[in-house]
Amino acid sequence: MELIDQHTKKIMEGCKRRARDAGLRFQDETLEYIVTNRDLLELSPKMMIPTLYDYWVHDVEVLKEKGRYELYPGNPYETVINTRPAISFYNDNNPDWLNVMIFYHVLAHIDFFQNNLFFRHTWDYDFAGQALSDKRLIAKTKADKGRWADYVIEFARSIDNLTGYYHELTKTDRMPATPQSKRLDFYFDIFLQRKKKFKISDYIKNIERYNDCMRQFKDQGEKCFFAEVETKYPEFEALFKKSLAQKAENKPDLIQFILRHSTFLNADENRWMKPVIQVVRKTSLFFQPQIRTKIINEGWASYWHETLFLRDDRIQGHEVDFARVNSAVTAMPRVGLNPYALGMRLLYYIEELADKGKYDYRFQRILDAHRRDKYDQKTGKGRDFIFTVRKNFCDFMLLNTFVDQDFVTRNKLFVAGKRLKKAKMVWEYYIKSRNVEEYRQMLKNTLYHPPHIEIDTTRGDNGSLYLVHHFEGRPLVTEYIANTMLGIEYLWGEKVNLETSEVVSVAAPIGPPATDEIKKEEIKWQRVLYTMKDRKLSRKIIT
Repeated sequence: MELIDQHTKKIMEGCKRRARDAGLRFQDETLEYIVTNRDLLELSPKMMIPTLYDYWVHDVEVLKEKGRYELYPGNPYETVINTRPAISFYNDNNPDWLNVMIFYHVLAHIDFFQNNLFFRHTWDYDFAGQALSDKRLIAKTKADKGRWADYVIEFARSIDNLTGYYHELTKTDRMPATPQSKRLDFYFDIFLQRKKKFKISDYIKNIERYNDCMRQFKDQGEKCFFAEVETKYPEFEALFKKSLAQKAENKPDLIQFILRHSTFLNADENRWMKPVIQVVRKTSLFFQPQIRTKIINEGWASYWHETLFLRDDRIQGHEVDFARVNSAVTAMPRVGLNPYALGMRLLYYIEELADKGKYDYRFQRILDAHRRDKYDQKTGKGRDFIFTVRKNFCDFMLLNTFVDQDFVTRNKLFVAGKRLKKAKMVWEYYIKSRNVEEYRQMLKNTLYHPPHIEIDTTRGDNGSLYLVHHFEGRPLVTEYIANTMLGIEYLWGEKVNLETSEVVSVAAPIGPPATDEIKKEEIKWQRVLYTMKDRKLSRKIIT
């Protein structure tokens, strides 16, 4: 692995100037390395962070990928990591024209990392440097404690998907509270919704009244608004002061709770485990936004490498080569999901609709299909609109907001079904639905969604840990429960309970199926309690 040569670096700097002229924003300092395919195989298990701590699972993954590469050799084009300065890796045999295209793709990724609000907690430090420090700490711990350090890492990694990512994000992105904003938040978020349980229409009227006061009385608007509130609701001020006296509710995630309250970890002979667990949690938090923005991130990079390279004079003579490479990256598969293709097409679609003014309320009120199709206000705001999307959206928000029936129809998208052809005893894929609701749900099912598990401090007995899985339609993977709870029991030092939901029965469909596809069964659920005590797992039904 070595830095790119000066000729290639000059190409990158030229791409930076053109990308900035188009509106992308990123820090000027970047590092680019040339690597072989085998180097990439060794970096991949470490999420392309060369300085990430060593762990035996990484070595296993390297061996697996090397075996796969022997059978199916590939040629990855690039990868980029979100650190300060941003670091990217490139194949050692890319021609100059391909590097131009790839550099635009990488710069769009960097722009996304450094401007999307879901990465806010990663903006202020160099993760690669921090990872190197953590790697040295864990290496020293392994030298002192041997295999026990690997056990601690493995147990912590089994629950690192339960880190409180959104809580950490709100802490970094929250404006400093003022007495005025606290009163306003309490009135609209708690008093009206929880205490008075206002209807939506009445709630909106209160917002409109507040805005009227601010427009009419300027700096004194909020004071005048709350004068009216106290006249109408004399109990408001007392309730507000009572809320200020109460401490803000602090709900640590599972790893934080164990670190703070485990008598086992806080024993003098076991305190060495806590820094190791903190490294695992910190690393998980760093990668959380990347997991949640795969589609929009890759779509953003694909949009810009296509947009910028088609304008670049260096494409001359390589139009066919570019078309071949670009189509391989951004082709929309008939079955399955390509995040590059879906994200890029969504951004083009969003830009077009914004250019035509179709996100305006006036357009939403039009019901006539012909008028909707011909509607075009020529706003020229499409590019600004997708920059707003880039700043504020993750994958779930992008899909839930912008995937509509027109998008599905235009791109000929569908939900694929699978049925058994009895005559030939083979599985057949077919078009099951072109309905946007079903297609959107299929996309949502592919998104990262860790289980929602909270600690119930009122139900633990004799120092035990009681975990409650808030069921959201997806059961926990049963085969992982035993090993995960074994690790939690070790770190906690006492008995661990886990309340969750599992299938109690599946109702068979009545009558023969209308088609070759098996009818969807009706599933009934029940609450069960798993208990891990002295490394033995028991299970009982509680409802």
